[in-house]
Amino acid sequence: MNIVQPAAPPLSPELIARFRAVVGDKYAVTEPADIAPYLTEERELFQGRSPLVLRPGSTAEVSAICKLASEYRIALVPQGGNTGLVGGQTPHHGEVVVSTRRMDKIREVDPASNTMTCEAGVVLQVAQRRASDADRLFPLSLGAEGSCTIGGNLSTNAGGTAALAYGVAREMALGLEVVLADGRVLNALSKLKKDNTGYDLRHLFIGAEGTLGIITAATLKLFPKPRAVATAYVGLKSPAKALRLLAIAQSEAAGSLTSFELLADIAVDFSIRHGIDIRDPLGSKHPWYVLMELSSPRDDASAALEAILAKGMADGIVDDAAIAANLSQRAALWKLRDEMSAAQKPEGGSIKHDISVPVAAVPDFIAEADAAVTKLIPGARPVPFGHLGDGNIHYNVSQPVGGHAADFMARWHEVNAMVHAIVMRMGGSISAEHGIGVLKRDELPDVKDEVAISLMRGIKAMLDPLGIMNPGKVL
Repeated sequence: MNIVQPAAPPLSPELIARFRAVVGDKYAVTEPADIAPYLTEERELFQGRSPLVLRPGSTAEVSAICKLASEYRIALVPQGGNTGLVGGQTPHHGEVVVSTRRMDKIREVDPASNTMTCEAGVVLQVAQRRASDADRLFPLSLGAEGSCTIGGNLSTNAGGTAALAYGVAREMALGLEVVLADGRVLNALSKLKKDNTGYDLRHLFIGAEGTLGIITAATLKLFPKPRAVATAYVGLKSPAKALRLLAIAQSEAAGSLTSFELLADIAVDFSIRHGIDIRDPLGSKHPWYVLMELSSPRDDASAALEAILAKGMADGIVDDAAIAANLSQRAALWKLRDEMSAAQKPEGGSIKHDISVPVAAVPDFIAEADAAVTKLIPGARPVPFGHLGDGNIHYNVSQPVGGHAADFMARWHEVNAMVHAIVMRMGGSISAEHGIGVLKRDELPDVKDEVAISLMRGIKAMLDPLGIMNPGKVL
């Protein structure tokens, strides 16, 4: 997908040398072959271009980069693990990329305060492990957790599979350190849960996708480490049945229900067909599945899970279920879920949607969207899956079998418009956890309150008057 934007002014050799002096020769990337990995993303929807990738190792270096960029009006694109799905991390029209991957220090783990202070380039999985080493839990969990970074997670306000219990990335950050467009550093790395001293500025930068400043560090919330985790894979007939099972689980498990994923049979089939060492956990096929998990500080998670499933079977909701007996089986169940996005690639073109609707509306949304999509494109294969517990469904549509991928993908915006119209009519959102980037930028004014858009533009103009911070993204 090509994004038409004005070209950035060329960088003179002298200016490149000045940027190089900030980070050191080793960390200023100018060779096209070395720059290439920073220009594409995993869906291959976007192809960027850049004359220079800078890899700062400290907040001071990021500040110096921004000061120099502001002086010469050089546009910057912040980038973490480059796992974003809406083109927000891609330099579409020749900007300088600022990669935060070298800023990978965990500055402090404070079990007494239940906090951890991480630099932006810390990989999410590393943060999870460090929390675990301190007998704590950092609950943000994504399919890309082995490569995505804390800075990127916060910049996109990532959601993930545990949002049902712990909230999204925004709820997990107590404080931020941010470099502004002019190079000033906002130092708000607070550990405080209570602080009513004026505007809470961290929320401006979380979810802003690098358009207001570059997050360089964050103070994150930690939680008690669960003593017991119980995971089940459930076969049932419909999303409506899954919704009834969710109600039972929430009633029986109270706050220990941490994940509740809804999976269409076609999504499961793709994972089994194209994944490595992925098997069907149940002996027979079902139209729909639920992957649910309970976590408890006590040793009662398994008993609670068994009680939920027993009630579900007695009420005619659950047709079959498998409970993970050990960590290996639990990992296998989550691998089946985590591979769903990648498993769609071998099936040809896939038109993606990251939407949310009120939880009670999920069954009606899926039914209405399925009917509309297959009427618009006969043979199209809806592949819905996602976080039923918080109403966030990844409503993807794979091309008809034997169809031409390019022809199918050319209808991306047509399919998006139809699906998003259903979402908005149901009081939902066209972006639940992936952000806006450039993929949904032009749709935003149509679905966002007019006053809200005006305020967003005003904030952008105040914090980035020269328009050099990730230009063309979000707004």
